[in-house]
Amino acid sequence: MLGLTDGEGGSVGTLVSTLMYFSFILFILFGQKIQLWTMIWNMSGALKKLEFMKNEAKILTVKTIKEIGKPKDDPAPRLNTLLEHFLITPVDMDPAGIVWKLDHLMDVRDTKFKDDVRKLAPEADEAQVNNLENLVEGSLALNTIYRIVRHFYLLGRKTQSFYLILQLQMILPLVMQEAEALASATKAFAQGQPIGDGIGPLVASKLMRDKEKRKVEKDIVVSELTLDGRQVIALKAEGPGGNVGKPGDAIRQLIQEREGKVAMVVMVDAAVKFEGEKTGEVSEGTGAAIGGVGTERYKIEEEASKHKIPVHALIVKQSIQEAIMPMKREIAEAADNVISKIKTLIQERTREAETVIVAGIGNTIGIGQ
Repeated sequence: MLGLTDGEGGSVGTLVSTLMYFSFILFILFGQKIQLWTMIWNMSGALKKLEFMKNEAKILTVKTIKEIGKPKDDPAPRLNTLLEHFLITPVDMDPAGIVWKLDHLMDVRDTKFKDDVRKLAPEADEAQVNNLENLVEGSLALNTIYRIVRHFYLLGRKTQSFYLILQLQMILPLVMQEAEALASATKAFAQGQPIGDGIGPLVASKLMRDKEKRKVEKDIVVSELTLDGRQVIALKAEGPGGNVGKPGDAIRQLIQEREGKVAMVVMVDAAVKFEGEKTGEVSEGTGAAIGGVGTERYKIEEEASKHKIPVHALIVKQSIQEAIMPMKREIAEAADNVISKIKTLIQERTREAETVIVAGIGNTIGIGQ
């Protein structure tokens, strides 16, 4: 028993009903505004976290440059300029020849970026310059993410645009995941640790172990070995500094050197897994397994098509985050599985005495020859 009279109960019921009606009307009139303010408040916290990660990466970059490169002047001002670096892609209204234009621009960009890093760290050797270049690239990526998110956050808050803020909030979890992975990657680059994307070079390095090596094209090394009676040419980016080289140019050169005697090209690379798939799983496919802007893949496809050479791909599954973070054990242990699949491919798809190119694609940081 509540001890309320009918009159008192009726008054309470009326009050509750009035409050419910008032809340309903308030939600209809201002519900979207309340949602907008809530989303802006949440994004404000995410933006502060991004700013912290960006600043931490910059501090780590300056510290590493000072420790390794021993510059005479403070590297921070020149680093600030590098962190705002951008690339203007070629005009694509007439796509004929755009691959070579983009390839040229990427070469110019890479050369200038590496030269700027050398000026920042004059005492660094070539491998350390490559690692520092990767570190600066990571800081640049974090700085770019922060600037873009801040732009849309401030624009949405300024215009009070519900749909602009809503779109940003929808992709924010993915953006934050990538930013956190980049923050981890900068630590790996500073210490010269292998990353998940280095599984291709790791496989090639295992094949090249104790074999004579020679340099071809830009920052690519190759070794020749025999597997099951087949002549195998293994290639990877020159390590142990952070480097990807130009495998497209290298594969094209090797095919031309052999004058059509190459029977097959096998490419090994990291690939983004679907949610629910296991890290380190190996899948087999067809085609040029290589990322980037597409110029290197174009060269491989063009040369292979010209000589009617089949191109096979072996990928090691991992998330975007795992690809740029220090290499997990599951990924490293997949290398032996990949080599086993390479041997099976060679046995099944080629004959004895034929030549096979095995290309380990990816960033070779922390992985020697």
